Amino acid sequence: MAGLHLRVLGPHAPGPAPRLHAFPLRAAGCARLGVCLLRRSSVPSRLSGVAPAVAAFHTAFGVHRNDAPTADVPAEVAALRIRLLAEEVGEYAEAVADGDLVGIADALADIVYVAYGAAVTYGIDLDAVLAEVHRSNMTKADEDGRVIRRKDGKVLKSARYTPPDVAAVLRAQTEVPW
Repeated sequence: MAGLHLRVLGPHAPGPAPRLHAFPLRAAGCARLGVCLLRRSSVPSRLSGVAPAVAAFHTAFGVHRNDAPTADVPAEVAALRIRLLAEEVGEYAEAVADGDLVGIADALADIVYVAYGAAVTYGIDLDAVLAEVHRSNMTKADEDGRVIRRKDGKVLKSARYTPPDVAAVLRAQTEVPW
């Protein structure tokens, strides 16, 4: 299978066997990147087991949650979610400044956990949204597979970039993963 890139999609834990997808490198837009751009239909919507775990925390501790996407969250709950995220980002910044690898790892895990908690609060399947954002981010390379960077290293959008369609992901959400 010369010229093909195999990508394993699907669960990485016990369960159904992963799906294998093979895409010709040029046809998939891989060019010089060495990785394939995933088609929207082949991006898994369940990237992790974090959402169900965080939802279980919300249930066990009586934390606000929704089972369908909604922006209708009490103002005090929305304000708490913002404060929690800001607190964890502050802890991350402190750990980076201190060169504390354990603190960095802990803060990053807390940021992800709190972000998933916010998603549970709003009834958002964050794994599905992340998959769509990832699909979009992979379109930032130009038609030759070149990456355009800002001076600080941020990857910039090329003319090939297609924005994430988060609204479509939310409309398509038929059930939450918890």
